Amino acid sequence: MTDAPSPIAHGHGNTPAAWTAVTIMMIASVIATLGVMFANWPLFWVGMALVVVGAIVGKVMQMMGLGQPQHA
Repeated sequence: MTDAPSPIAHGHGNTPAAWTAVTIMMIASVIATLGVMFANWPLFWVGMALVVVGAIVGKVMQMMGLGQPQHA
């Protein structure tokens, strides 16, 4: 047997940064979907912009130490 850590042993992305990013992106997807359904293109683009915001928020939170630790 080896003592190599399992990738799942580190939480598998179960961190505040990941949860926040995914929540923002899920809400953004709903907004964008509503924009397409009602042919409201500004609403669609607001949803797409929020997807980018979610990714940025997740990365910033990870850099603040709220994400999974980076192993070299």
